[in-house]
Amino acid sequence: MDKVQKLKELQDKWAAANTCELKTIATRAVYGHGNPDADVVFIGEAPGKKEDETGVPFVGSAGKFLDEMLASIKMKRENIYITNIVKYRPPNNRDPLPEEKDACKDWLHEELNLIAPKLIVFLGRHSMNHFFPTDKISAGHGKMLVKKFPGITTTHFLPLYHPAAALYNGSMREDLMFDFQKIPLALKKIDEKIKEK
Repeated sequence: MDKVQKLKELQDKWAAANTCELKTIATRAVYGHGNPDADVVFIGEAPGKKEDETGVPFVGSAGKFLDEMLASIKMKRENIYITNIVKYRPPNNRDPLPEEKDACKDWLHEELNLIAPKLIVFLGRHSMNHFFPTDKISAGHGKMLVKKFPGITTTHFLPLYHPAAALYNGSMREDLMFDFQKIPLALKKIDEKIKEK
């Protein structure tokens, strides 16, 4: 069975088994999307209105901005995989609650392990704090973090500001565009470490 098929089965399994309260009010689960063999996985926080309608993550204005930034590092959606901490839209796009994140945690971890990327990029504080609960995005953005988590194969992480937050904040937008350029460099560093082993 190929990875695409395995991923589909994983998503269908968790959509049926998931106990997140948001499931009862969202239109659908928004699955991760992209290349199952990607070297980079981007993790956002939760689907918005457009994502809830289409079932695809990052398709609204933040998604368009993300596509522009990917193009700036010569990448496309087909090269990466993108998902969210929470798979269902919170009402009025409010922040996901701790229990909602917790309900989707095993789903996310299984998804990450199937793809096994070299690098996980956090888009915003919610995804960063899922793995690094005490870190501040304002201090940590653009700095590579290396840590071995039990049950997670990936060890390299790069926190960035969320594209939705950066869209309306000029200085944050500049920071995000600058930090985004570090992704190819981070991948190169990881490849060099792999070669050394």
